[in-house]
Amino acid sequence: MASMPHRALGNSGIDVSIMSLGSWRTYERMSREAGLAVMAAARDAGIDFLDDARYDDERGTAPIPTGYSEVVFGELFRSSGWRRDEVTIANKLWWEHWPREDATAELDGSLTRMKLDHVDLIYAVAPPPNLPIAEVVGQVTALIESGRARAWGTGMWSAAQMAEAIDWCDRFRIAPPAAAQMSCSIVDHQAATEPAMQAAMGRGGVGLVAANVLAGGILSGKYLDGASGRAADDESASAHQARQTAHRLAELANAWGVATSHLAFAYALEHPHLASVVFGATSPEQVRSNVASIAVHDQLTRDQLDAIMALAG
Repeated sequence: MASMPHRALGNSGIDVSIMSLGSWRTYERMSREAGLAVMAAARDAGIDFLDDARYDDERGTAPIPTGYSEVVFGELFRSSGWRRDEVTIANKLWWEHWPREDATAELDGSLTRMKLDHVDLIYAVAPPPNLPIAEVVGQVTALIESGRARAWGTGMWSAAQMAEAIDWCDRFRIAPPAAAQMSCSIVDHQAATEPAMQAAMGRGGVGLVAANVLAGGILSGKYLDGASGRAADDESASAHQARQTAHRLAELANAWGVATSHLAFAYALEHPHLASVVFGATSPEQVRSNVASIAVHDQLTRDQLDAIMALAG
């Protein structure tokens, strides 16, 4: 098993690998053998931070209408060779059936499907309008007190919501969010880089879990040679601008003799509050390629990093 840099997961007291393996729309769409190969590659690379989430069946073929992704994740994890105490596992609260279903009921459903007795990090996604931030803080605090989770984080929150949550945590002397998962790519970084969000993260000791680093694949470089796909076929103004940025990133990568995707990851690795970069993968080769971004980032000069950062505007 290779060694990988680790960082503190915010204020939680948990250290996590700087790269983390997500499972959004992956494992239930591939064979068990392929899923195990992806997990094995991540384990061999030194990744020990795994992100899973429930979502509804999108194909009409799953044996249950929602959460089959969690069933498959749990099965693969138990077959992977990882010990539970050597891995940080994250899951999400979607508040999909609030208030009929509170945080405890929602997480209990996820734990049952994964066949786990707790998660290490529970993300609360941005709450619906009828769920006050103060109530979110109370709900996730109850999960931690019950042992269902060790720490909590936010998912795609605004800076104002983050600041309000930290205010409530300060007021009642309870643990603030340890992590914030949000998009952090060269073409989609506004939430992660706006001054108000960075100020809130600094005040609360919140670690960024950078997501969507390749912007749906646009920044991987795979669409630059005419390959088709949703990202390549999108005709919106934002997608067109993203493809232009991808071309400029590819020009830098070609000049420096590295992969375009590695420079996309380098952008996220430069974030001042970064705890980990989460990515999904459908093959062991993709895992190894993404992990190789760490070494590329560490070898780039300050001028080269500044050139990458400049593409974000």
